[in-house]
Amino acid sequence: MMLGRIIGKSTTNDFTFQVDSDARKFDYVQVYHKEYDYVLCQIYEIEKDSDKTVAFCQIIGYNENGIVKKPRMPFDTGSEVLMAEDDFIRKVIKINEGEAGAYIGKLEGKDIDIYLDLNKVLTMHMAVLAKSGSGKSYAVGVLLEEMIKKKIPLVVIDPHGEYSHLRFKNDNPEDIEKLVRFNLMPEKFEVQEYGDTVINKGVRPLKLNKKMTKDELLHLLPGKLSNSQLAVLYSAMKDSPDWSFESLLLSIDMEENNAKFGVMSLIDYLRSQEIFSEHPISYNEIVSSGKCSVLNLKGINPDVQEIIVYKICKDLFELRKKGKIPPFFLVIEEAHNYCPERSFGETKASKIIRNIASEGRKFGLGLCVISQRPARVDKSVLSQCSTQLILKVTNPNDLKALSASVEGLTSSTEKEIQNLPVGTALVTGLTDVPLLVNIRPKMSSHGGRAEKILKNENENFIDKVKEFEETKILPVIKPNTTLHDLRLMSDNNSEIKTTLIPCHLLTCKDKAGEFRLLIDDTTGEIIVDKENHITKRIPDLKMLNPRQIKVLKYAFKKKTFLETDIIRDINTDMEVSEDLGILENAGYILKNKNEYVLNENFAFSKLSNFQCFDVINYESISYDEKLEGIISFDEFIEKISGFTTVLDNNECFLVTYKTIS
Repeated sequence: MMLGRIIGKSTTNDFTFQVDSDARKFDYVQVYHKEYDYVLCQIYEIEKDSDKTVAFCQIIGYNENGIVKKPRMPFDTGSEVLMAEDDFIRKVIKINEGEAGAYIGKLEGKDIDIYLDLNKVLTMHMAVLAKSGSGKSYAVGVLLEEMIKKKIPLVVIDPHGEYSHLRFKNDNPEDIEKLVRFNLMPEKFEVQEYGDTVINKGVRPLKLNKKMTKDELLHLLPGKLSNSQLAVLYSAMKDSPDWSFESLLLSIDMEENNAKFGVMSLIDYLRSQEIFSEHPISYNEIVSSGKCSVLNLKGINPDVQEIIVYKICKDLFELRKKGKIPPFFLVIEEAHNYCPERSFGETKASKIIRNIASEGRKFGLGLCVISQRPARVDKSVLSQCSTQLILKVTNPNDLKALSASVEGLTSSTEKEIQNLPVGTALVTGLTDVPLLVNIRPKMSSHGGRAEKILKNENENFIDKVKEFEETKILPVIKPNTTLHDLRLMSDNNSEIKTTLIPCHLLTCKDKAGEFRLLIDDTTGEIIVDKENHITKRIPDLKMLNPRQIKVLKYAFKKKTFLETDIIRDINTDMEVSEDLGILENAGYILKNKNEYVLNENFAFSKLSNFQCFDVINYESISYDEKLEGIISFDEFIEKISGFTTVLDNNECFLVTYKTIS
C-alpha cells in the first residue's frame, strides 16, 4: 500500500514524505532505490498542519549477502513510499530463528517474531536498562528462559531474590492467555539457588573459599592499612602459605607491635561475616552445562554483598581463563551497586567487573549488566555492551548516559524512551537503527512484580485495609503441578478437590549444617514427596533398650536378613527372638516366613536426606477441605530431638490436589 511520496530534502540517513494514506509513528516503510532496489525505513515522527501531513523517516538499510547496508545515494524526490511487507522486514532485520536465536517478543505493531542472536549476546555482552517498575527484570527473565532452554550455563547475581521464581510455572490467567498468542505454554525451569539459609529459606548455603592471596585479603579488608599495619600482616603471613582466620589472628597477636590491634579488628570483621569456609561451594557445581545458578543476596549486608560479588567473579574468571569451567553467561542485577561510575566511588567488585567487560569475551565469559540507574553504572562497562534492551527511562542524567554509551540513539529516539509503555523495549545491536519490541510473556512465574496496595486510587484506603484483614491469607507450600496443569490433564467431567494438610516446617541442624523438614501434623511423619504426599515415620528409640537398638542398626545395615544372620554377624549368643518380635510389633521390621525385612516407611537414615527446599508463601487460597492436626507438637519435638537439633519451626499448610472422576 502506498502511503505517499518523498518531498523536500533527502539524505542517505533520512527523508520526509507527504502522507496521502494512513500512516503511524514507528511504521516500517519501504522505498525503491534505482541502485539498491527496495530499502527498509521507519517513520520516527509525523507532523500535521491545516494543509498537509508530513512524515519524517530514518533509513534502516537493505540486505546484501546477509549484511545490512545503508544506501550511499539519497532517494529521488517523488519516490513512492510503501507500507513495508512483513517478509521484507524479516529479510532486512536478519531475524535469527536458528539454534542460537532467543525469542524475546514481537516487533512493535507487527506479527513478526524477534530473536536475539545469542552468539553475539554471549560474546559481545549486553545491558538491560530501565527505571524501576518498567519491566527490566521481567525482560531479563524472558532472556534467561531462552538461555536455559539452550543449555547455556548461567550465573545470576540477584540482590532481591527475584529470579528463583523461574522454578515455577506461570499461573497468572492473563499471562497464560497471552502466551497462547505467542504460541507458548507455561513452563518451569531448573534453577539452583544459593544464599543465606536463615534469611532465605530453601536456598543452599553460599560459602566462599577461605583460601586467598595476601593481595586478595588486603583488597577485602574494610579499611586501608597503614605501613606499620602492613608490616604486621606480612610478618604474620610470611611463614603460613595456608592459613585460616583463626591461625592468622593468633599469629598477628604474637607480634610485638601495637599496630596489630587495628589489623586484628579488620580481620575479625571478615571472619564474623561467616561467608568464608573450609568447605565452600564448588565452582564446577555453580557453572555446569545447562545449569542456572542464582546467587540470592537478599537480606545480606551491602558491604558483604560486595565481597561475595568480588570473590565469585574473580574466582570464576580465573577458572574460565584456565579452562577449568565451561563458558558461561554472568548476569549482574542492580549493577550500579557493584560497578558504579567512578565519580560515585569504587566498590570491592568494580575492578574485576571492568576486567570481565573488557576481556571476558576472549575467554568465553559473557556479561549482562542490569540497572535502573544507567548514569551510575561504570561507563567503561556499558560501552563494552554491544546489545542493549532499553525500557522506559525518564531521569535526565540517565538519558544523557544512554546517549553517550549506546550507538544509534538519536534525539527523537531519546524522547521516545521516556514514553515507552511497560513491557516495550528499545533493542539496539540487531540493526544500525534501534528496534521497538514488545517483550513476550514469561513462561515461568515472575518474582519481581510489585504488590499494589490498591487496585484503584479512588477506592477507600481504610475499607481496603478492613477487607484485607477479613481475607483468609494462609501460609502454604504448593506442589509443582498446578491446578491449571491438572485441569489440562484431566477429563472435562472430572472434579479436582483441594485439601490443606496442616504441617510444621522445621529448621534443624546436624554436623553437616542446617536443613529443613516438612512434618505432617496429622500423622507426625516427615513428608519426603510433596507431589504424591509420601511420608516416612520417625522411630521412637526411647521405647527400645540398647540390645534392641543394636538389632535395629543391624537391620538397617542389612535391609534383609535371617535370625541366624544376626547371631553369626554380631558374634553373640544372646536370644534375639524376643527383640525381633518387639521390633516387628513396633513396625520397624516386617517378617515374611523366616526372613526379616527393614520397613522402609521409617526414616532410619540421616534426616537431612529428607530435607525440604520449599519456602512458605502467604496466599488467599480456595479449598474444599482443611484438615486438623492431631499430633502433640511438643511430644513430637521431644521425639525428634534424639535425631537432630530443632532450631526453629513454622506452621503452614501443604496444598494437595485429588482428581475425582
